[in-house]
Amino acid sequence: MGVLERIADIEAEMEKTQKNKATARHLGLLKAQLAKLRRELIDPKGSGGGGKGEGFDVAKTGDARIGFVGFPSVGKSTLLTNLAGVYSEVAAYEFTTLTTVPGVIRYKGAKIQLLDLPGIIEGAKDGKGRGKQVIAVARTCNLIFIVLDVLKPLGHKRLIEYELEGFGIRLNKEPPNIYFKRKDKGGLNYQALVQQTSLDLETVKAILGEYKIHNADIILRCDATEDDIIDLIEGNRVYVPAIYILNKIDQISVEELDIIYKVPHCVPISAHHKWNFDDLLEKMWVYLKLVRIYTKPKGQLPDYSAPVVLTQGRSSVEDFCNKIHRAILQDFKYALVWGASVKHLPQKVGKEHALLDEDVVQIVKKTG
Repeated sequence: MGVLERIADIEAEMEKTQKNKATARHLGLLKAQLAKLRRELIDPKGSGGGGKGEGFDVAKTGDARIGFVGFPSVGKSTLLTNLAGVYSEVAAYEFTTLTTVPGVIRYKGAKIQLLDLPGIIEGAKDGKGRGKQVIAVARTCNLIFIVLDVLKPLGHKRLIEYELEGFGIRLNKEPPNIYFKRKDKGGLNYQALVQQTSLDLETVKAILGEYKIHNADIILRCDATEDDIIDLIEGNRVYVPAIYILNKIDQISVEELDIIYKVPHCVPISAHHKWNFDDLLEKMWVYLKLVRIYTKPKGQLPDYSAPVVLTQGRSSVEDFCNKIHRAILQDFKYALVWGASVKHLPQKVGKEHALLDEDVVQIVKKTG
């Protein structure tokens, strides 16, 4: 029996198994088996990815990368063309875009790379069409635009999520707060530091056993699921924010548009008419979590024309120096900072100081 047939059998068994406490261990075991089979299918030789095809190996440039994912003919190419002014062949038939088409936009001083990926089809995660290459590129993105036809959004949304999930992409989620460490001996030390969790010790043992892990420390600091444990063991999951772009809003009523605006992570647009691009770009900025830092040479005004762009959580003075040139840290003495990250202006800080958006920084070097 081939891998695809085994996957289908496990999925069928999971579908017919009722979810309750009595079946939790069995379902956890099935999910672990499924994850292993999907890994084998995606990367049979352990090469570390879904493979790169011609036209998919696009160098990562700029301050962030956004991938356009969606079924064929939903308007991805039109959206990229109108956003970036980059030619991407557009036609009213399926599979026009057969390679990754890159474009670049500048927004709030940041340079953002846009990738128009070929349309996903059902079964992409299992290798149908160019699905594996498309999703492999999506894994490298800082943000995913899932482009949907506003007239048939829910079915396509669920299918795309299913395909991306099957390739180890977790949308709009944070990594689970779980401590996990393998050991050579000592058995399984399992603790749950939360009052309620859907996991029990037997289910965790079953999942770890499927991976031949019998000695480990595992501490839950959140209400984790079987999938969270499996993701942790697999170790190749990526957690990527996503915005659902509902295109072709010129074809629906105002009342329907009001409903769409209440859906989480959604932005309604018309790529053809260039409607509501401002809302899309503003949400894009929020989801990318970029931080603009302005440089100030000694005795001069700050340079507001070309910010150094960092990411929240990786925006220390050291990160700032490294983004400009790694050699700066060799002669670094301290930094003077003006902005929201300090209490008085300017404030002398060390290289570990965390900078905030639109801070101004002057680097002071050692003398002699």
